[in-house]
Amino acid sequence: MRILGFLIMVLTATSALATDFVFDSIDGGTLSLSDFRGGPILVVNSASRCGFTPQYQGLQKLHETYKDKGLTVLVVPSNDFRQELSTEEDVKEFCDLNYSLTMPMTTITSIKGATAHPFYAWLKQEHGVVPKWNFNKILLDANGNFVGNFGSITRPMSGKITKQIDKLL
Repeated sequence: MRILGFLIMVLTATSALATDFVFDSIDGGTLSLSDFRGGPILVVNSASRCGFTPQYQGLQKLHETYKDKGLTVLVVPSNDFRQELSTEEDVKEFCDLNYSLTMPMTTITSIKGATAHPFYAWLKQEHGVVPKWNFNKILLDANGNFVGNFGSITRPMSGKITKQIDKLL
């Protein structure tokens, strides 16, 4: 299943819309961004051992506040900055126990460099965006178009993000 998902992602790396990309789900199977089409999507690369990890609490609040209005918050654990736990099982357990996360989450995924997931390669190629650290936030509109990039220091419930989400809903 992972190989098929990877091949689909590689083939769509030059896609015009973010909704063409597929991630492996931490719960098994895949998460296609096209499944979330129709509402804005906030894609957040995360790590369990980062100083910004408490932002999971704000991400969960953002998710709960806006999910019924159409927002999807997608969490993408990554070890590119060497601050993620070693297995998906550990990440899932950590997030469940400490933050009671109910948002969709991918497997541990590379977000930069030669091994970057095709979604992140597309962000770099098409929009010049490469996350500089964990908890970088990418906002997409209901059709998968890139709307904005918010760095790690921007809190999930900040006006910078919520005002953009409100405009998209």
